[in-house]
Amino acid sequence: MNALLQSLAVYVRRPILVVLILGFSSGLPLALSFSTLSVWMREAGVDLASIGVFSLVGTPYVLKFLWAPLMDRAPLPPLTNWLGRRRGWMIATQLALMAALAALGASDPIMAPWTTATLAVLVSFCSASQDIVVDAYRIESLGEDEQGAGAATLVLGYRVGMLASGAGALLLADMLGWFEVYLIMAGLVVIGIAAVLASPEPDAGEVIALPSDAPIRQRLTAWGESAVVAPFSEFMSRDGWLAVLLFILLYKFGDAFAGTMANPFYIDTGFSKTEIAQVTKVFGLASLLIGLFIGGVLVKRMGLLGALLVCGVLQAVSNLMFAVQAEVGYDINVLTATIAIENVTGGMGTAAFVAYLSSLTNVAFTATQYALLSSFMGFGRTVLSASSGWFAENLGWVEFFIASTFVALPGLILLIWLKRLYPDHAHRRGGADP
Repeated sequence: MNALLQSLAVYVRRPILVVLILGFSSGLPLALSFSTLSVWMREAGVDLASIGVFSLVGTPYVLKFLWAPLMDRAPLPPLTNWLGRRRGWMIATQLALMAALAALGASDPIMAPWTTATLAVLVSFCSASQDIVVDAYRIESLGEDEQGAGAATLVLGYRVGMLASGAGALLLADMLGWFEVYLIMAGLVVIGIAAVLASPEPDAGEVIALPSDAPIRQRLTAWGESAVVAPFSEFMSRDGWLAVLLFILLYKFGDAFAGTMANPFYIDTGFSKTEIAQVTKVFGLASLLIGLFIGGVLVKRMGLLGALLVCGVLQAVSNLMFAVQAEVGYDINVLTATIAIENVTGGMGTAAFVAYLSSLTNVAFTATQYALLSSFMGFGRTVLSASSGWFAENLGWVEFFIASTFVALPGLILLIWLKRLYPDHAHRRGGADP
């Protein structure tokens, strides 16, 4: 009993609670730039194909590795002098995020769709930038014995943030206008700002120290080699790195392909925003947390690649429940079963996948390499999923969700190949091989 209590005690430590709040701040914008936005657009009369293309607004999540080295190493005066490098960048991204959310809520997706799209991209950019700094802050501010709890707490906070901007926003939208909803969501970012201001700056980590009289060109060259070139060249020096990136791209593609059209599907099926919020968000979060726990247990018992395969098959097959829902039509009980199966299997896959991505990073370049890997993960969710609306319109809902199951097969086939090639999973943190 004492051992159990000691294990649980880590979750009430101040640094862990700060990570929980920062996770909330990171999860808040994601739904507002697409999922919740897609409900607003569908209600306004935007066609499905256009909504599908709007998934491209998440492109900054894919490209964040391009500016991650800058945020990882460069100062941001005067905030850096006042708060430190990590906290200064977090405050800057959070303030920009608040302004972008308020502006997005004031736009009109029918009268000015390009303005709405531009502002949605800006929200995604601010959100992706915040994620870069939050990941670095989490790794640097937690001790070795806190890293596991910190990762789990970050995911929990992230999902609560998505719940607030998903279910919370939809519930508010039944009572208020969309501008007021987005203004309230922008105000919630203050929670993350307060956590940053109340927390200490972590250790700065290794930096390149050159003589003050060194030429500016020499300084820039040394900085570029350390911050930009080294993290990528180290990863690309590993055997099979390209296959690993391709697997990261495809593993969650089937889930993302179906998920992009989930909210428009609920609206077309006849569910109200309140029903969507209550079942898909609140109940869905509980199902997801169960899936995360099961996925963690499978990783421990089966190893990373074995757990990835089991979870990947289950999350692909779970898309067929949406086809059943489409065939049945409006039925709240079937919707509950659909969401339960989808979120449990999705949570299992997420737990195994995040553990896999973490295992690929070298401890010398954790922030930048994790940004690279998570960017590839996001590519399938955004760019590759942009065609989902076209397929939904031309195939019909039943056929579309059946197709989304087959879309997941390439990632699973590649995983089987990787499992045979690297049966012991040699892509370890700081290892020489992928």
